Amino acid sequence: MSRNELLAAAAAHFDNGHFERGLALRIAVATQSEEADSAPQLLRYLSEQIAPQLTRCGFQFEIHEPPSTTRNLFLTAQRIEDPNFATVLIYGHGDVVRGNATKWHNGLSPWQLTERDGRWYGRGTADNKGQHTIHFDAIELLINHCQGKLGFNLKLLFEMGEETGSPGLHEFAQQHQTRLAADLLIASDGPRVSASAPTLFLGSRGLINLQLNAQFRDSGHHSGNWGGLLANPATVLSNLIASWVDARGQLRDAVFKPPTISAAVRAALNGVPLEAGPSAPAIDLDWGEAGLRPAERVYAWNSLEVLAIESGNAEKPVNAIPGAARATLQLRYVVGTDINAVIAKMQADVAKIPYPGLELKVTAQMAATRMEPDHALVLWAAESIRQTTGKPVTVLPNLGGSLPNDVFAQVLGLPTLWVPHSYPACLQHAPNEHLLPELAREGLQIMAGLYYDFAKTAPITAARANKTTVGRALAS
Repeated sequence: MSRNELLAAAAAHFDNGHFERGLALRIAVATQSEEADSAPQLLRYLSEQIAPQLTRCGFQFEIHEPPSTTRNLFLTAQRIEDPNFATVLIYGHGDVVRGNATKWHNGLSPWQLTERDGRWYGRGTADNKGQHTIHFDAIELLINHCQGKLGFNLKLLFEMGEETGSPGLHEFAQQHQTRLAADLLIASDGPRVSASAPTLFLGSRGLINLQLNAQFRDSGHHSGNWGGLLANPATVLSNLIASWVDARGQLRDAVFKPPTISAAVRAALNGVPLEAGPSAPAIDLDWGEAGLRPAERVYAWNSLEVLAIESGNAEKPVNAIPGAARATLQLRYVVGTDINAVIAKMQADVAKIPYPGLELKVTAQMAATRMEPDHALVLWAAESIRQTTGKPVTVLPNLGGSLPNDVFAQVLGLPTLWVPHSYPACLQHAPNEHLLPELAREGLQIMAGLYYDFAKTAPITAARANKTTVGRALAS
């Protein structure tokens, strides 16, 4: 079968309702990994929704019991056609955030795929059930229409705990490096830069979540009698945060900032649109690092955000100096940032404040990864997608958000290509999450074409020769 015939078969698979029916079955399984009683549904999703398709496609697979310290379930699979063939590793996750069913529009349910106004609604349509279903269906189409052969080896790592921070994923990858060994990761998550722009991103910004706690006293004290005599924890925290990030969102100290943006990254981001859709907030052009374009601020720079801050009773304030205050901060950072130096700087600043009961805790951490936009595999993938869609492809050095890409880039040492099939206004993680059918249809063709091309034109020999170098570059 020719490439064009395969793309036509992918379109027909979508147009005749096969994709929609399969996705509806997956949406109906309430895989809310944040819920304590979710284990039966998580296992059901793997055994009833994923395993049968893997069996049809000739995979050998195993569902791994979670270690005692986590509820996360892992599934690995492989289809080895020839040990000498190049190998692709696919990653996906079947868990979703809480449904919050009462907050959806009338007539919509998080657990029922519903078409309304040109959108497919349901929890997981965008993150990640719709996206990994596109991969699996594209692979099955390729096998069925190419005499039962892919022309390359394919492996899969699938988890059911991404929405709770992928607990145990790093350890699992370390323990199963041989099982997961490959030449390239291809995965889908997150949004395109806009609905109209096919997108490739090559890594993700790193993340650290920090909790600032100031417990100075057990209760508040009258502000008239004690004002000017007692240290105010809210004032202390406010000034501490302001010493790290100013009133325009600019980072104050060089240790918080990445190195100068490279020419390749700057060129890749030139002209990248930030079109989240009509429901998105307007961008504050005077916010963030001065001298950078909006795309550079979100894809090539660091940002420190106050996610929550609390002291006293904001709903019913009283005339009292609060006894405690707390704040949750988040730093999103790109490759090249010395994150250990950042944490050491913040801890040192906290230690300088002469009041007991002040502490800083790191509550979550994820490494930054990036592959250079001029890498041979990036150029190959972008050209494959362009041939399929007839559209220019936006290449992002990394996603603005964070994903466990460090597992693949650093633990497994792989080049990483992420091909998103959602868009910024999909309401991912919110009520009324949805997928645009036209993007799913185009995505199915994109992935069928990309896998078809991998066996024939991917520059994998050079990537294999430089695999160690690539892994170091991604982790640097």
